[in-house]
Amino acid sequence: MIKINHIIFLILAGWLSQACQQDEGETNTIEPVPTLGIPETGFESPMSYEGYSLVWNDEFEGNSLSGDWVFDMGDGCPALCGWGNNELQTYTRDNVRVSNGHLIIQARKENFDGREYTSSRIKTQGRQSFRFGRIDIRAALPKGQGIWPALWMLGDNIQQVGWPRCGEIDIMEMIGGSVNGRDNTVHGTVHWDNNGSHAEFGGSVTLQQGIFNDNFHVFSIIWDANKIIWLLDNEPYHEIDIRPSGLSELRESFFFLFNVAVGGNWPGSPDNTTVFPQQMVVDYVRVFQRN
Repeated sequence: MIKINHIIFLILAGWLSQACQQDEGETNTIEPVPTLGIPETGFESPMSYEGYSLVWNDEFEGNSLSGDWVFDMGDGCPALCGWGNNELQTYTRDNVRVSNGHLIIQARKENFDGREYTSSRIKTQGRQSFRFGRIDIRAALPKGQGIWPALWMLGDNIQQVGWPRCGEIDIMEMIGGSVNGRDNTVHGTVHWDNNGSHAEFGGSVTLQQGIFNDNFHVFSIIWDANKIIWLLDNEPYHEIDIRPSGLSELRESFFFLFNVAVGGNWPGSPDNTTVFPQQMVVDYVRVFQRN
């Protein structure tokens, strides 16, 4: 179960970034993303499912992001310095690269705008959003204490109703570190408003061998008006019934966010075992909806 201070960070950071942190044009002057190794093996999902049609996908071809993505920028200040969770990174445009069919989001140890780390967060807000379907995201994750990758979604109406009334679907989160199997465990969670209070429900799954940095894995949800099912490599591991009236926000349209955070109240700070740079490599994101 995800800690409450982590949840507050996730939503408030996503909410406030709409108004003051989104950027589509400025480029910082830090060094380009360096090249690191990318796994050549791992699970791969199909391009089609019986009874579904592919309605949107990004295979990250070419050498730049498509127009479906925009950036969150900065460190959340002044409203939520550290993105509300004592995070240590500044988000920039320059820690993203599209190369050889992969999206690469990299966390680096470097001084920038008063912070010791840089990273990137991208989202499809205002460009692409979806209500129900099957979502597959194939990715290889970073590792190490204090590293926090996430593939998640927020409700389209966040600017109008705020959090948690907009709802949140965390398709995948991992808090890195070799202690207690953190590099080999991912979490899937939803958050909503319960009569004026925050509510959450989450589950996790742990690899039997290796860690999520070793190979590509496919992180999925199957989402309809009745339930959300989380899958790892097409194997279900968590489910929630969203039919109750109090969970109505989970039956609306959501947009994507992909990011790698550094530090924060949930993962803790990097230590002398953490190797930088670290990167999350996304091979594709695909959205299928029922015919």
